[in-house]
Amino acid sequence: MKRWKSAALILGLLVVGYLLLNSPASAQTKTIELYYSNVFPAPHKVCITSVEWGKEIEKRTNGRVKVTMFPGGTLTPGDKCYDGVVKGLSHVGLSVFGYTSGKFPLTEVIDLPLGYKTGLAATRLINEYYKRFKPKEFDEVKVMYLHANGPNLVNTKKPVNKLEDLKGMKIRASGTVSKITQALGATPVAMPMPDTYDALSRGVVDGVICPIEAMEGWKLGEVVKYTTQGGVANSLAMFVVMNKEKWNSMPPDIQQIIEKINEEWIDKEGKVWDEIDASGRDFASKRGHQIITLPPAEQGRWAKAVRPLLDDYVKSMKAKGLPGDEALRFCEERLKTLQQ
Repeated sequence: MKRWKSAALILGLLVVGYLLLNSPASAQTKTIELYYSNVFPAPHKVCITSVEWGKEIEKRTNGRVKVTMFPGGTLTPGDKCYDGVVKGLSHVGLSVFGYTSGKFPLTEVIDLPLGYKTGLAATRLINEYYKRFKPKEFDEVKVMYLHANGPNLVNTKKPVNKLEDLKGMKIRASGTVSKITQALGATPVAMPMPDTYDALSRGVVDGVICPIEAMEGWKLGEVVKYTTQGGVANSLAMFVVMNKEKWNSMPPDIQQIIEKINEEWIDKEGKVWDEIDASGRDFASKRGHQIITLPPAEQGRWAKAVRPLLDDYVKSMKAKGLPGDEALRFCEERLKTLQQ
């Protein structure tokens, strides 16, 4: 009899243990793994800031969430990153909207040459734009936060002092930047940013329209010698998004923690863009890089050349039934305030 009682007691303890281990409370203590696909290489400050985002989530959730970074497009390349998040190939993704031209029509407003002066202003603008318009083009994911770089400049192997100097040049570009390149008289060549260094070094392209941070962050200062400023001043919109199913599976308290960190990272990311622009300019200068500032009259010629892109955007959005005129007006007016 004693043996039976002992066996029953042991069995009862095992059952209780099993139930405890598989209870909802226990399930909540299980570590949530997030795989983060990042287009930027590991040493790039934007990637480092993304790693810090993940570490902050781990810290504030007391280790209940763990973020593993896959930099340099190693999990999904830049043009496949967004769809990779939608399909669950990664849980979080960071890449450039312009790599999949046409997929985010309304948000193309951010990439237009609106006269950006800082990455902080561009980053604040894109997040305010998102909260104001809530574009349906993001419905497949949960947006963490958005960001955009400082003003794009023309970086070339030969000097560009006037609009005519661009004629015949092949310029690496994607998305809206391709349209800007054409409007300025050059030939756009589409490719992801990670391929640009090699393309420049082999002469496949003669230059690239990008922020000056890329002279250091992507080492482009080793293969281009001239930067022309005052003629483009557009930005590139970028996303940090999460798989919707993964987001919905997380407990509400963890969602609240992540949302708070996302808000904090908007300004953090914007300031990083300005910091690395300053560092990239210094990197280029030390290598004998020549920075050409267009005189006001020449800047006016460039602005006139790209102005039709803004009108075309509004017409294109109207044809799609999207509020492009409202989005453009909002961005132009808000950017002026943000840059005062």
